[in-house]
Amino acid sequence: MSDLDRIRWNCRRGLLELDLILAQFLERHLEALDPDQLEIFKELLDYPDNDLLDLVMCRAELTGRRCKALLDLMRDA
Repeated sequence: MSDLDRIRWNCRRGLLELDLILAQFLERHLEALDPDQLEIFKELLDYPDNDLLDLVMCRAELTGRRCKALLDLMRDA
């Protein structure tokens, strides 16, 4: 299984809203992400479903700026 296939598999979550956001993000942006962005995305996928959804929906913010650009891409998807 390739790295991108693992990422796609890890995007299958337990919340429908999050699944829809991640599916749209994958369709629009996955192939264009650079290696650093892929690492950040994999780190975001380690968050529990509700926490990740809160981040994407702007109900919570991360203190570090490292993930901001990628979260902005996810929010625009």
